[in-house]
Amino acid sequence: MTTTMAKKSKNKAEAKAVAKNEKRITENRRARREYEILDTLECGIALVGSEVKSLRNGHVSIEEAYGRIRNDEVWLIGCDIAEYVQANVMNHDPRRPRKLLLHRREIKKFASKAYEQGMTLVPLKMYFTRGRAKVLLGIGRGRKLYDKREKLKKDTVKRDMARAMRER
Repeated sequence: MTTTMAKKSKNKAEAKAVAKNEKRITENRRARREYEILDTLECGIALVGSEVKSLRNGHVSIEEAYGRIRNDEVWLIGCDIAEYVQANVMNHDPRRPRKLLLHRREIKKFASKAYEQGMTLVPLKMYFTRGRAKVLLGIGRGRKLYDKREKLKKDTVKRDMARAMRER
């Protein structure tokens, strides 16, 4: 019994250590409401210098972004990284497609699921880990309006139950 408690506390300590190393840039909060996320994967992103500077300033939007597979590579399309003001001549195109860095086996296993009916690759959040920009990519199945309402009801009931338990 004590070994399982030690394992749980160790996992929590590891999770906190990971959270300390992680500096969140942006999060796609709408994605969890619009899609049922089945699986997630952390992947790197290929950027130019002025894009990294803009990311550090927090000038990015992944609300309309999605992932696509082209020529056995995964690309992030629709991500808007604003131009960096001080990089006047050597600036980047704000909405250019950006290559996501995955191993071949990850592409075959994870991203190929996106070809299934009704599945899409959705960026959930973007963050820095040890100075490197990362994207948390999820495989999502689009929710219908009635699914969204049902989830909202379940969340409300769960929240009310937790509130009632705290008051006891």
